[in-house]
Amino acid sequence: MSAPSYILTVCTANICRSPMAAGLLQHALSGQPEPLRSLKVYSAGVAACSGQPVSANSVAAMKKVGIDISGMRSQPLTPKLAAGALAILAMTESHRAMIELNLDPAPENVFLFREFMPGKTHREIADPYGGSLAIYEHCRDEMVEAIPSILAQLRKLMAVD
Repeated sequence: MSAPSYILTVCTANICRSPMAAGLLQHALSGQPEPLRSLKVYSAGVAACSGQPVSANSVAAMKKVGIDISGMRSQPLTPKLAAGALAILAMTESHRAMIELNLDPAPENVFLFREFMPGKTHREIADPYGGSLAIYEHCRDEMVEAIPSILAQLRKLMAVD
């Protein structure tokens, strides 16, 4: 079996948080040395329908930082998708619990997107669904804040100095 070559971001419907997280993380990885640069980032939802467009405010919040996620479409989290991931990054503890309860065997590589941040900071990323653009931008900024700690963890998982 080949080594995992992707990261999976997970939220509820896969139309707000996880597409933004995937876009931000893919952008960050593109500036890293190999093998991190070659990692792909996909997103899925624990209660997602297939083929739904990303929310307009998610697209707008990401465009403000130069990342286009308008072509992404929702997909449900499947056992096959989870099994091939190096790491599964969930937005909340309830997402982690749903992943661990609904997949058999339960994956051991499920983390919160903000789990690796140093110090005592909140670890969950609230759902911006239905909120103003400012709420989506705040959500995006919470993800941006976590990117360096995720990159450091991925280096450890891939045994990269």
